[in-house]
Amino acid sequence: MLERVEVTNEQGNTLVLPLEYTDNGYLVQDIDGLDPVKAIINSSNFANMDGEQYQSSRREARNIVMILGLESGVAGSVRDLRKKLYAFFMPKSTVHMRFFSDDEPTVDIFGKVESCLAPLFAKEPIATISVMCHQPDFYIPEPVVLSGLTVSDDSEFVIEYDGTIETGILFTMAVDWVVPEFAISHRAPDDTLSVMEYNESLRAGDRLTISTVSGSKSATLTRDGADSSVLYGIPGSSTYINLFPGTNYIRVYAEGTPVPFAIIYTTKIGGL
Repeated sequence: MLERVEVTNEQGNTLVLPLEYTDNGYLVQDIDGLDPVKAIINSSNFANMDGEQYQSSRREARNIVMILGLESGVAGSVRDLRKKLYAFFMPKSTVHMRFFSDDEPTVDIFGKVESCLAPLFAKEPIATISVMCHQPDFYIPEPVVLSGLTVSDDSEFVIEYDGTIETGILFTMAVDWVVPEFAISHRAPDDTLSVMEYNESLRAGDRLTISTVSGSKSATLTRDGADSSVLYGIPGSSTYINLFPGTNYIRVYAEGTPVPFAIIYTTKIGGL
């Protein structure tokens, strides 16, 4: 069950909105927009073919709408409470929202305030706040960090992913000797196999960082204290790795002595 919401504004100030008491003058009456967001399904129809052919799909932005009752008292007058809300929910500003539950992990989400309506002449003072979250997934704030070694056989590295939405990874490798090339194989819970290759030679002292996170895919080589993009080392035929809900199997193949690597990922939740 949801216990409270903490909202942090651009100045780093935090407003706590508990769901069971109103000591700070705010009574959370309703929060809408916490379910999984709607998907847009694209399809095409063809002559002489029944139905339609699926093409692609994507999920829409998330719209979180909160209704807060304004309870005057030790926390101040209704006017004071309204002005305090404006410091956190002024339209166009960015807010960081953290949701606490007694039986689920704490999750975060960022959004832009669309509107903050608190009528002056209402019989029962309330505020209706709309926040647009263009990245619709909630995420667990603490990233998962796993370590492993490259292999030259068929052995796999198991990752139990607890999220409900697929997530990219941040792969880092600190090289102690020459590595001519390597490949990351991923076997999804449904046994679908994906392979991402890296075909540029690495030498002792290099640090390679590859991000497969949607919207920020990159490959960066740190050599002699300088960073450079090495996306050209990943062939166009490669597939950028995503982890899917359930048991995932990773194999980092490289010939020769095993090289240590780390995989970092953020757990994404599609709805509360």
